[in-house]
Amino acid sequence: MKKIINRASDFVEESIEGLVKSHPDVYSFAPDNKRVIIRTEKSSNKVGLVTGGGSGHLPVFTGYVGKGLLDACAIGSVFASPSVEQITSGIRNANNGNGVLCILGNYGGDVMNFEMACEIASSEGIKTKTVIVADDIASASSEEKLKRRGIAGMIFVFKVAGSVAETGASLEKTFEVASLVNSNIRTLGIALSPCILPEAGKPTFDIKEDEIEIGMGIHGEPGIKREKLRDADQIIDDLCKRILDDFKLNANDQISIMINSLGATPLEELYIASRRVNENLSKLKVKITKSYVGRYATSMEMAGMSITVFKLNDELKKYLLSSSECPFWNN
Repeated sequence: MKKIINRASDFVEESIEGLVKSHPDVYSFAPDNKRVIIRTEKSSNKVGLVTGGGSGHLPVFTGYVGKGLLDACAIGSVFASPSVEQITSGIRNANNGNGVLCILGNYGGDVMNFEMACEIASSEGIKTKTVIVADDIASASSEEKLKRRGIAGMIFVFKVAGSVAETGASLEKTFEVASLVNSNIRTLGIALSPCILPEAGKPTFDIKEDEIEIGMGIHGEPGIKREKLRDADQIIDDLCKRILDDFKLNANDQISIMINSLGATPLEELYIASRRVNENLSKLKVKITKSYVGRYATSMEMAGMSITVFKLNDELKKYLLSSSECPFWNN
């Protein structure tokens, strides 16, 4: 294992501390919990937005705290759910008196701990609603969409919900729009190599040098199939076909796409993928409103990438393109 770390047991705390010190105008520690990050300038008179999840995925989850985005994030250990105590702290710190919307990926530990934290918050008079993001088409069929994992598409939910909340919209309105985004996103990725968790010191899975796995999850969960490495265009054509088979798009539909690195895959390769995604979608005569290419949801140093398609309407487009303040988002 070669990593730029001190003690493996200090990995999470030191990385969070570095994030806060590097961007003190955006991020601060919650006064009651050092595993919770909040906005430096607390908002007022708006719905609070909270997320949480394991470390090892930056910018997800912590990085998307900021104006026009999230108000607080509870941070678990690497690939582990945050505790009920941490999530409850996030809800309390995000609360402005108008309720709190929790947005999380569809993982058993996260869902269970958020449910318990929301019960505690409710007993304290804080009203909450929850959106469980489920965009990974490899993890369940379209008939069982609610069982799908939440991966890179959740960033679109953060962004749009954050924009809605900034307008002073109610908790019910913010929940309604965030739920629409959740139903309008599809993601599929591939893994080329494993990652190494600092405290484990060994790869999370084995894969041959000439193999890829389609649909592998961001924690190494099994995908759809493992096959030999092919040319980029062939890989992207396969991913696009699977997404479009699941998600019917028509001519003149408005969409946004995200080409996301899982950690090690460089921008040059992402742009090769983006080129082909654009070619495939242009054949359908859909309108690509905006493309995002970069590291948005990672899995430590895993090599691989994912494609997310987000179907827009005029309202969602407006919220997506509204301004926000975060080091990891470019509008």
